[in-house]
Amino acid sequence: MYRIIQKKRITKAVARMPQKEQELYAQLILDLKESGPVQTAWSNFSSLGKNKYHCHLSYHWIACWKETIKGIEMEVYYAGSRENAPY
Repeated sequence: MYRIIQKKRITKAVARMPQKEQELYAQLILDLKESGPVQTAWSNFSSLGKNKYHCHLSYHWIACWKETIKGIEMEVYYAGSRENAPY
């Protein structure tokens, strides 16, 4: 079981998403907690570099996360529009 860290700005960004994407984000967080950072079942999942990953919640909305402590902790560092994605 992983520990997931998300800063207040991520929580606020998720609150601005449509309801469907908020529910998908919540499911992603559960999947990350249970099975770790590699989530190949999610749409457009890919590695963004060393210990960094992203997936699409829908066509316009994405989430990005990184493994901060191997096998223990991950941080969601972006959740929002793909147009503003940090990659």
